[in-house]
Formats: sequence, structure tokens, C-alpha cells
Amino acid sequence: MKRKRILFSIAAVLIMASAGIYFYYGFLFKEARNIAAESPDFSITAGKLLEEYNADPKKADALYLNKTIAITGTVTKETDSVITLENTVFCLFTRKIKEKKLDHKVTVKGKCIGYDELFQEVKLDQCILN
Repeated sequence: MKRKRILFSIAAVLIMASAGIYFYYGFLFKEARNIAAESPDFSITAGKLLEEYNADPKKADALYLNKTIAITGTVTKETDSVITLENTVFCLFTRKIKEKKLDHKVTVKGKCIGYDELFQEVKLDQCILN
């Protein structure tokens, strides 16, 4: 009888461990997206994107949030890894930007992470210059 209890306990522990591993790798752990390899879901100007967010933030989020988008606009601010297009779109790059682009028209591809009401900017991350 004692032997059956021990075998049952071991089987229960193995089943629980297997379920935990399956849950972790199946649902929680996901590899990062490769935005550079993805084609953009939308191509839009910086001004038009801000207009859509100002008009209806929920509708704009439904369209753009977590999507890969290409945004065209003039660079108004820049640092080592951030470019701001037309003072309305904040683009965070994964690498340092080597070339200075201030006052140049560029197209940036990145993942839209939403609208920041405090700064009144649309935010993108994992950006690359097209």
C-alpha cells in the first residue's frame, strides 16, 4: 500500500511539472518579434496618425496598437536612439542612430505601442529607418 502511494505521488509530481513546462513555453514565453523582417501593416504620415488618435483614440488603438507601421515625417528631435517625427511621433530604436537626420524627411518602421496623452505623442518601439 505504501509503495502505491509513493508511485502515485511521483506520477502526480511529474504530471504537474509537465503541465507547468507546457504552460510556460506554450503561453507565457514568446520570442520577440523581428520588426525589421516584417512588412508594415500600415503606411501613414506622422500628422495623419496623430489626427486619427486625437479624433478617436480607441478606434486608432484598434487599428494600430501592436501593429508594424511605416510612418513618414520630418525629424524634429533626435538623440542616440530616439527620433521624433513632426513633434508628434516618438520612435525608439533598438540601436544607436549613426547618421544625423534632423530636419530631413524619413520613413520609420516600428511597432506602435500607443498614444501618450501627457506628451501628446504616438509611441513606437523596435524602430528602423527605411
